[in-house]
Parts: sequence; structure tokens; C-alpha cells
Amino acid sequence: MSEIAICPTCGSKSKVKKKNEEVTYQAVQDEEAFKKIGQMKKAMEKFKTKAEKLEKELATLKSNLK
Repeated sequence: MSEIAICPTCGSKSKVKKKNEEVTYQAVQDEEAFKKIGQMKKAMEKFKTKAEKLEKELATLKSNLK
């Protein structure tokens, strides 16, 4: 993930890029934030689906042992 900091010039949340000894700040745009949130939601949904599948499998295995 990108390093985020508050820009000393404008006070907005910005991505920090360090090249050689020069530090530059690039403001985080709403579109970027929404894109990242969308990606995170998709990833969470994948993990949720996998967890539910594993819970069902575990329940089946437990019932078979009894």
C-alpha cells in the first residue's frame, strides 16, 4: 500500500513519494479511494465465501465423526 500523509502545503491527505532525496505529495482523489474500497470489498467477499464453505465442511466432518 502507498504511504499516506498530510501535505504540509495544502493540508490534504496525500500519497508520499520519495525519489532520491526529493519528497513529493500527490493528493488522494475520491475516485482512487472508491476504487480501493471496491477492491477491498471484493476481496472480503471472496474470503467470506471461502470461510462459509470451510465452516460447512467442518460441520460435515464433525457430524461424520459422531
